[in-house]
Amino acid sequence: MTNSVSSATRQKKYDIDAFFAGVGGIELGFEQTGEFRVAYANEFDKNARKTYALNNPDTLLDGRDIHDVKTTEIPDADVIMGGFPCQAFSIAGYRKGFEDKRGDLFFEMLRMINAKKPRVIFIENVKNLVTHDHGNTFKVIREALVENGYYIKWHVLNGKDYGNVPQNRERIYVVGFKYQNDYDAFSFPDPLPLTKTLHDIIDFHNEKDEKYYYREGKQPFYDKLVPEITSQETAYQWRRQYVRANKSNVLPTLTANMGTGGHNVPLILTDSSEIRKLLPKECFNGQGYPESFKLPDDVSNGQLYKQAGNSVVVPVINRIAEKICKAIDGHEGMNSNQKTGKYALIYSDLDSRYVGESFVQEYSDDINKLKEVVSKTDTPLLTDDDYLKLVQKKKSAKFYMIEEA
Repeated sequence: MTNSVSSATRQKKYDIDAFFAGVGGIELGFEQTGEFRVAYANEFDKNARKTYALNNPDTLLDGRDIHDVKTTEIPDADVIMGGFPCQAFSIAGYRKGFEDKRGDLFFEMLRMINAKKPRVIFIENVKNLVTHDHGNTFKVIREALVENGYYIKWHVLNGKDYGNVPQNRERIYVVGFKYQNDYDAFSFPDPLPLTKTLHDIIDFHNEKDEKYYYREGKQPFYDKLVPEITSQETAYQWRRQYVRANKSNVLPTLTANMGTGGHNVPLILTDSSEIRKLLPKECFNGQGYPESFKLPDDVSNGQLYKQAGNSVVVPVINRIAEKICKAIDGHEGMNSNQKTGKYALIYSDLDSRYVGESFVQEYSDDINKLKEVVSKTDTPLLTDDDYLKLVQKKKSAKFYMIEEA
């Protein structure tokens, strides 16, 4: 594993192991810094793998189900990353460990983290991960990460506010550090002014394949589109009974089910006053992918729309990656948090429901000793029920919790 020294003298880039890699958007954002390289990537979906391989022909790409991957089969890495699919799971389920094959995919990623103990972990997920299952899902994820030695910070960021991309896309980003000094040095990026418009990512001028156009007699709801789709400054969606215009003059959140009968691919008005849906390439543009990013010819448009909707806002990832590199570069990691007791005293600071940080302050086999530590502070000790109520109320708070480690 890389020992961190200044980027000017460091002999090699920081190595990444990527899980649930999709088409490689998270990795791309990190690689664009010039300080990271992907040593290993895992993606189960065969169509996503085609897009990934086309753009990263030299990357080791593993197509197996993550359950089938042994930790001894993947290289050591400085960073482990991924955006795992989110499913409900209980604290009781987590306590069973990893033997249950029905376990959530997050725990499979945690299995890799525990084995490799990377200096940094990076997770991207939907905004609602925080409130999923009444707040219990993120509670388990947060506690699992900190109890296994990581200092974590999380923030929900919108692509249009933090990536200068004209898409309304809120996602949660969780960054964890093995060493406290790295954690202390890290902060999420500040907002950026949005200078890019739909005209920077969509071709309103040139004629496209006929299959992208909406025509009279072709779509039964076409007559309802015409009086509503009147501006080139916004994008529209057909919502089964009505046309929805995105008032903020950016793309609506791109989704994995675009064009599959759920949320339709966004619609635009061309220079020739025709109505058409976005091309798959334009959807990737809306995620901030560079023009050089390639789409395979042997993958259906339906799959490409799915890949774009499942992907990430690359410029937001890139800005976070730059902040991570700044936090860890130029020094060795210090003050790791090793488990040394049956119980963990977890400190958390929630700036809001969607912004916070957390770490284990102390371990002990004696729960009363940890309660005594809390009693000497002004910070309250919360129960599980207290915490879930706090999340539902969207309040800011600093608090302790004691959990079995």
